[in-house]
Amino acid sequence: MTYSELKTAIQDYLQNSETTFVNDLPTIIKQAEERILKLVRLPVFRKNVQGNLTDGNQYLTTPTDFMDTFSLATISSNTYNYLIRTDVSFIREAYPTTTTKGEPKHYALFDNNTYIIGPTPNADFNVELHYFYRPTSITAGSDSGTTWLSTNAINVLLYGSLLEGYTYMKGDADLMNLYKTRYDEALARLKILAEGRNTTDSYREGTYKIQQT
Repeated sequence: MTYSELKTAIQDYLQNSETTFVNDLPTIIKQAEERILKLVRLPVFRKNVQGNLTDGNQYLTTPTDFMDTFSLATISSNTYNYLIRTDVSFIREAYPTTTTKGEPKHYALFDNNTYIIGPTPNADFNVELHYFYRPTSITAGSDSGTTWLSTNAINVLLYGSLLEGYTYMKGDADLMNLYKTRYDEALARLKILAEGRNTTDSYREGTYKIQQT
């Protein structure tokens, strides 16, 4: 489904082509994308990047599209050494003197833009961050543009947008509940794919089965 097709479908389903509503469709769609992004950990939204820790600097900047961390490792002689994730208070207590340096062992999210490392690096280190990133919204592209969600999770994106759009319209409760039910069903199927099937394999865990009814 392209961006243009999504906008047209929302207007057709909700029978609303009023100018203000149409102008606010990008916001409505972004709200739906945000809802999905926060509820499902899709493997397609994982990313690896490499960077550098510098001698004497206990901070590392997060990528601009960063949302959450999976792992952080230093790389030395092609060997990965994974740091242990803790919290800021642990690092402050374990390494109270920032001038005391050593090989990094722990890390914590200091704020949304920065990691803090403990102990303070005693040399320059190459690092690799595996993280959950924020994908570009379908609204950021052309009318003919698509995204992973609009191609592979059409129902979730459509019903999420209808739910947000009908909330915007202050629609009646019965139809709102219908959109919510359809959205929840589509979301549940996406979660099974993303957090169930995509995290197992048939060799070790057998073929995915559902209860017969």
